[in-house]
Amino acid sequence: MIVKAILIDDEVPILNNLKIVLPWEDMQIQIVGTARNGVEGLNLVREHEPDLILCDIRMPVMDGMEFLKEVRQLGGEIEVLMLTGYQEFEYARIALQHSVRDYILKPINYEELENTVRKVADIIRNRKIEKKMAERRWGKVISLAYEKMMFDVIMGFSAGHPSYFTVDDKDQADQLVYTLLLVDLDQYAQQTVSWSDNERRLWNFAVRNVLQDALQGDEWLKYAVLQTREGEWCILVQFYKDRFEIEEHDVANWASMIQDAVRNHIKFTVSLAWDSGPVPMTGLSSTFKRLQRVLLLHPDIEVLVSVDESSIARQVASVSQWQPVEEMVSGMKQNDKKKIEQGLAALQSSLLQMSEHSIVRAEKFLHYVIIHLLREMRELELLSKQEEEQAWERLQHCVSVKDLMVVISQLVVQTKEHAMNKKSSELMMIAAKDYIQRNLSSDIGIDEIADYLGISCSYFSLLFKNYYSETFVEYVTKQRMELAKSMLLMTDKNITQIGSLVGYSERRYFSRVFQKYTGLTPSEYREKEAKSSSV
Repeated sequence: MIVKAILIDDEVPILNNLKIVLPWEDMQIQIVGTARNGVEGLNLVREHEPDLILCDIRMPVMDGMEFLKEVRQLGGEIEVLMLTGYQEFEYARIALQHSVRDYILKPINYEELENTVRKVADIIRNRKIEKKMAERRWGKVISLAYEKMMFDVIMGFSAGHPSYFTVDDKDQADQLVYTLLLVDLDQYAQQTVSWSDNERRLWNFAVRNVLQDALQGDEWLKYAVLQTREGEWCILVQFYKDRFEIEEHDVANWASMIQDAVRNHIKFTVSLAWDSGPVPMTGLSSTFKRLQRVLLLHPDIEVLVSVDESSIARQVASVSQWQPVEEMVSGMKQNDKKKIEQGLAALQSSLLQMSEHSIVRAEKFLHYVIIHLLREMRELELLSKQEEEQAWERLQHCVSVKDLMVVISQLVVQTKEHAMNKKSSELMMIAAKDYIQRNLSSDIGIDEIADYLGISCSYFSLLFKNYYSETFVEYVTKQRMELAKSMLLMTDKNITQIGSLVGYSERRYFSRVFQKYTGLTPSEYREKEAKSSSV
């Protein structure tokens, strides 16, 4: 990290010696300017905002003491070393009042000066690193709060309070509007039914990272990437109404960029549906559901489809049969058996009213409904792995509307059986697990998740230990380390990047935790596994 410095002395030979004798480049210090008096020095401070100043005390026009007073009035955290042949107490007293780091007496001992400058430069660098880390931590807190709020809005759990997180002026909060893109991994549910939890977690994590980086080329964009379920992400791009200048082709370009990024980095294909907006916050939940239906109705891979107010896709996605399906899914999430049964009955009733020529459309619709239900049930842990595999097997042999409805009925029965066996505490622990997986890269703690679940920290800790047979810290550390192991083997990211992605902003701390968990440093683990795979 480069430290910027200014040299001020009215004696030209001393200035030249300071520039030549000290190994500035080796100390990673850049001399950004030199001055002969305090006035010239003050202009350089305003222009370059240095980190370090070496300044003589006795100078014409403006001496070192007056210069120092002016510098402190400008604010900032500039370190100052005073060069002086004067040792009187009064100079020392005034200098200390203005936070001078140290004195260097003339004639200058350049070896002593070099040692002092190195120490002060290290102090400056450490302070900058700490400040940057604090800003990063605060940024993550704000980002997490915003993402959690927007997730609740998208899922219909909350109306949202954007003024708390997204604007400084609360009066402007109602001016926020959005462009919304939904990204879906093609044929995700079918392809991943045999995957382990760790494999699914790793690839979902990898795709989310690609999505977060995909639009960074447009630095002016403010956007959030929210995982709405396995293999599915919602990208919210935020604007103010009076500054909304997004055209349809802009969003289409973003969608293509996202497709290319996932294909190139992860070797998967994704489909996207979007509403270019402007969509107000109150319309986000309904827009999300509409986009989700549109993608369900497109069986091809790498689909790109715009869904605005007038599009055919929007009209298809709004057919009345979807309402009972939403009722069923809502009942699953709320563990409400009556609501699930009512949704199934309404779906059966709507099918009975269909004319014969609509049967083919009904078969296609029910096929997509089953895929939708299977994904939601996996997300809610309402199916065992074996039950899900059996459901996919039955789906492949369905040849009629009746067959498809039998599969749906069987899924409803399994849902109710699992729901009956799950206590409220178990459902809370499933929600906690989902929250942890979505926020592994963040500094999550017990108080945050307990607040999310609406229970006390002590009660959460008790439930968590009873359900997972390990403490919250042990569980989170294990999840992070297993994810880090996978990333070390399957990506070319460096140790610092991987540590940051699994929630450790400091490389040394990440390496220490990793070594305690595996017995090897991250580099040793990567090297050992690479040798094993090559044998």
